[in-house]
Amino acid sequence: MADVKQFKLPDVGEGLTEADIVSWKVKPGDQVTVNQVIVEIETAKSLVELPSPFEGVVTELLVPEGQSVDVGTPIIAVDVSGEAAAEEPGPRDAVPAATAVEDDSAAREPGIHGSPAPKIERQAVLVGYGVKLGTTTRRRRKGSGARGGGGAGRVPAEPVSPAAPSGNGSAGKAGGAERPMAKPPVRKLAKELGVDLAALSGSGPEGTITREDVQAAAAGPAVAEAPGALAGPAVLAGGEERIPIRGVRKHTALAVSASAFTAPHVTEFLQIDVTETMSAVQRLRELPEFEGWRSSPLLLVAKALMLAVARHPMINSSWDEAAQEIVVKHYVNLGIAAATDRGLLVPNIKSAHAMSLPALARALSELAATARTGKTPPADLAHGTITITNVGVFGVDTGTPILTPGEAAILALGQVKEAPWVHEGALAVRQVTTLALSFDHRIVDGDLGSAVLRDIGAMLTDPVRMIAWG
Repeated sequence: MADVKQFKLPDVGEGLTEADIVSWKVKPGDQVTVNQVIVEIETAKSLVELPSPFEGVVTELLVPEGQSVDVGTPIIAVDVSGEAAAEEPGPRDAVPAATAVEDDSAAREPGIHGSPAPKIERQAVLVGYGVKLGTTTRRRRKGSGARGGGGAGRVPAEPVSPAAPSGNGSAGKAGGAERPMAKPPVRKLAKELGVDLAALSGSGPEGTITREDVQAAAAGPAVAEAPGALAGPAVLAGGEERIPIRGVRKHTALAVSASAFTAPHVTEFLQIDVTETMSAVQRLRELPEFEGWRSSPLLLVAKALMLAVARHPMINSSWDEAAQEIVVKHYVNLGIAAATDRGLLVPNIKSAHAMSLPALARALSELAATARTGKTPPADLAHGTITITNVGVFGVDTGTPILTPGEAAILALGQVKEAPWVHEGALAVRQVTTLALSFDHRIVDGDLGSAVLRDIGAMLTDPVRMIAWG
């Protein structure tokens, strides 16, 4: 007897409420083992690979790629009885739509559970119906009930992957018309653009309608028929493109909005001569302790910031509104703002204040490499205490950075460039940069903010001060 268990989307971070299904690593009919990676999801902070908690045979993928789901929603069903591999593939008995709706609701209870008890009102578990092992299946839609007798008793389904099994590809409607094959995000896009899916011929596998098909129909015949029209970014009717707000970008938008309208920001600027710092960076690159790790001005800026924190601990604090307290952190989890293809991430280096300079160089290099892949662990994105954003890499002088939520200060480093400067009483061409320090004025007043910025500037002007003050 089959023993089907459903794996529900877990909270892989602190307070995660939803995630996007990026790509499935398995398909129905595949044998999986415990801790085998089965799916890649995108949370509000990073890409995460989820392992299987079960050993058995995949019977159904309950959520298609590209769809957002809440924590606690079943995403995959696995037969752990060991009998699935011996089952004869083929369609099973039809299930009343009302029963499927009831079970879909019950399936949203948090946790991982097995197949429901064999009561008639609990038989539709969204797994095991109409599945052909070794092929993909189409998940049922809530509320799309089949009415009447004959062959109309099967619940309409959505494709989980572009290839839908023949014979299960579309469900009958009351009039006998076939339901166009398209994923839920494509159906949503078609609804937004006013495109009738029934009027389209899908270009995907086995006639599945793709996002490009919908966009081409919305743009009109001229765009759809023009050679190479779909090669570039998809432009919709009226010359507009719509990009779903989800994942990292959604989280970033919420975070910066909350920060900007909660903490009163003040930003101060300081232009400094960093010629000696640039020479020091070049010297560090030649030392064997730094072999294999890229030394950059950011390394010494980070070191200077942590020494400034040691001299002025209040800059490394947070505002606890509920407790009506200022929390001063006597440790530094150094956040580094990283621009990635998925949006802005701010991973942090835990206990950076306790690291030697070579260890800090290694940590910065590893942080940047991981962030570029989009697979920074959620733990590395939480509990930062103060942040650096290196806007100089974009070729700009500086900016007015917004505080990372929960932190009292953020330092922006502008581009380093040659500029005329008065050095030792004479005009000379020097390496110059501009620093910008934004701080929470509830915690940091102008005197403290200025002192921190002056100290950082002094250490970067003369790196020997880092030795004296360290």
